[in-house]
Amino acid sequence: MMQRSHKIQLVPNQKAVEYFQQACGVARFTYNWALAESCQQYKEEGGQPSPLELKRYFNSFKRFDYEWMNDVTKCASEQPFVNLNNAFQRYFKKLSNFPKPKKKYKSKDSFYIANDQFSIDGKYINIPKLGKVKMTEKLRYEGRILGATVSRRADKWFVSINVELITPIVQQCRGENQAIGIDRGLKVFAVLSDGTVIENPKFLRQHEKKLRYLNKELSRRVKGSANWKKTKNKLARHHKRIADCRLDFIHKFTTWIIREYGIPCLEDLNVKALARGIHSKSWMDAGHGEMNRQFKYKAKEVRYCDRFAPSSKTCHTCGWYNPDLKLSDRVFVCEGCGKSHDRDLNASINILRWATPLKPVEKKALASFVKKVVKPSSAKQELTVGSFSNN
Repeated sequence: MMQRSHKIQLVPNQKAVEYFQQACGVARFTYNWALAESCQQYKEEGGQPSPLELKRYFNSFKRFDYEWMNDVTKCASEQPFVNLNNAFQRYFKKLSNFPKPKKKYKSKDSFYIANDQFSIDGKYINIPKLGKVKMTEKLRYEGRILGATVSRRADKWFVSINVELITPIVQQCRGENQAIGIDRGLKVFAVLSDGTVIENPKFLRQHEKKLRYLNKELSRRVKGSANWKKTKNKLARHHKRIADCRLDFIHKFTTWIIREYGIPCLEDLNVKALARGIHSKSWMDAGHGEMNRQFKYKAKEVRYCDRFAPSSKTCHTCGWYNPDLKLSDRVFVCEGCGKSHDRDLNASINILRWATPLKPVEKKALASFVKKVVKPSSAKQELTVGSFSNN
């Protein structure tokens, strides 16, 4: 069965905001207690306690020692044990670092609600020990509700409702499903194998001046004061606005690719490693990792080209390979066939060819082309490509 989450903004009153803040504090306190208790038992007994045992032990004295936890839903103090167990499992599999305590002003404020503890009534969600809270829109999915997570971004509150769909949702392609090669970069966001160029909006670069001003203003405030909190919310709102603009752009781009073509062919880039390089800010601003994630659940099929394949250094016409091509060379001049190609357009065509399943005869022919190595020429020629269309 397919699962989808619908994130909806809430419209809480002051009472609901205080409830949400207290529930987030309960979840944060429980997580930190469970982490400290796990480390202590590991040192004394030499083994990691199970999350179920920790939860039973915590519930035995929670109602008496921490009476303030009884004012919010019990799920706020139950889910942190599951989250901590998942964090330890990721650490043992060497997928993340050792779990750290959550701090009030640095960690994300959120708490979980089980599916039997709340209900949806149109544009309202009924939360235990609080009542109805208005949502900005109705739940768009139909199916069995699995749970919900209330979280805060900047000074806005959201609820993410996880639903198990009855019938899967698949983006419909306008024509026959055809593969399209996509070469991703920083100078331009993407170049398609049919010549379409999608410019990189660079949302973070556009708002750097205001971000610098707000950061300077925040550093001059007294930490913890009322003015410090106001400036902190301003900075958080501005970061949220930039992230929302980037997410909206990527959603529109991926949906347009699926509807117009159907099968995206991408280069299997190590985005995490690129984000740690010299152009880390630009790679993070482009959001190529988020684009990968959206393609995986929107498209029926996503094809990948090997990340070490010389897509930019190989002529898509004859297969001539130029090992000395530099990143500053924006035009690929082929000495095999004498043609000139735009560097990114040539790469997108090669990505389409290598990511598309080929017959054994075609694979052998393509491998023989790549082995040819000839010194390049210094001549350059510009190539005009098309522009991105939203139609």
